[in-house]
Amino acid sequence: MNTTPLPETTTVVIVGAGPAGLTAAITLADAGVDFLLLDRQAEGANTSRAAVVHARTLEVLEELGLAEDLIGRGIVVPTFRVYDGARTLAKIEFGGLPTEYPYTLMVPQDTTEEVLLDRLHKAGGQVHRPYQVTRVVDGKDSVTVEYTDAAGVAGSIRADYVIGTDGMHSVVRDQARIGFTGDSYPESFVLADVRMTWPIARSEVALHLSPEGVTVVAPLPDHDEPNRYRVVATLDQAPEHPTAEDIQAILDKRGPGGDVKVTEVLWSSRFRVHHRVADRYRSGRILLAGDAAHVHSPAGGQGMNTGIQDAAFLGPLVARVVKGEPAALLDTYETTRRPVALGVVAFTDRMTRMATLRPRPARLLRNTVMSLATRIPAVRTKLAFRIAELQTR
Repeated sequence: MNTTPLPETTTVVIVGAGPAGLTAAITLADAGVDFLLLDRQAEGANTSRAAVVHARTLEVLEELGLAEDLIGRGIVVPTFRVYDGARTLAKIEFGGLPTEYPYTLMVPQDTTEEVLLDRLHKAGGQVHRPYQVTRVVDGKDSVTVEYTDAAGVAGSIRADYVIGTDGMHSVVRDQARIGFTGDSYPESFVLADVRMTWPIARSEVALHLSPEGVTVVAPLPDHDEPNRYRVVATLDQAPEHPTAEDIQAILDKRGPGGDVKVTEVLWSSRFRVHHRVADRYRSGRILLAGDAAHVHSPAGGQGMNTGIQDAAFLGPLVARVVKGEPAALLDTYETTRRPVALGVVAFTDRMTRMATLRPRPARLLRNTVMSLATRIPAVRTKLAFRIAELQTR
């Protein structure tokens, strides 16, 4: 925790030190721009949460010198397969994609943040914790950010620009009076990291469709915790902290059969899923990125990836404007990145609604169409390209 007094002025204030905020800070540090990165949490992520890093994000992280380190800490997964029970409905391979990273990388979010934070420190930056931003006032020539520190002492900073990467419940977005249009799914989601025996190869992510709901099982790096997997599942009413018995019951009903035995829950949670996009990405000197700008279904593991890519695009734009280019350059951020978020929300929404169909005739039709369509190589390639987010280049 860094509780040193904050200066009264800076060039850029970044609010929120998740993956998007850290990425934005790295790009500003590399460009020699003065900034402050504030976070309300006393420490960074210590749970895995988002665990998927796609090809396009690895390309972006390569430009920051981070891809190799992150790959070394993760597990390479080249296959995505959709099941109904033990039957394969679709198999998507990433190996043929036009990228240096033709796979999905499974790596816990706390590891991703650790790699980003280490890179920020090497660039001369730091995270100031815990500072709760309470008010953001956009003036003609500057933005004033008001905050309270760990002791409840109030203070303020004046900056040229503010970047809000402070999550779905963004104070920055609310203070800028930017709408967050969308809705919520009726189901609740279980999220758990477990140790278990699992009959499917650790080289694939498995999506299981069933009348009870959708379940995703993906391998996680297991250097210190053997047979570690991520389980995500929809339930009408999920328990607050799912137990090993809860996860075992889900997999017994929805999984592939065979030898499935959950031996330990390492971490678990429940959550509701929203699909929303900010009405604007910029309001004067205030800009949004990451979950402050868009949230959506975890289907396809797109969320953190889209946020990192937002920040990697935005940071250099802000640096160019700070160094004298026209402020109108910042408008290209919204025109470039907001359509990407709208596309991700639409894509993940279709995946989620398709996967959570309940009526038997609809499920049979879905399974038939999916099985037939994905026998066509061009369809499989298009799906792999989309999941890998390579269309955002």
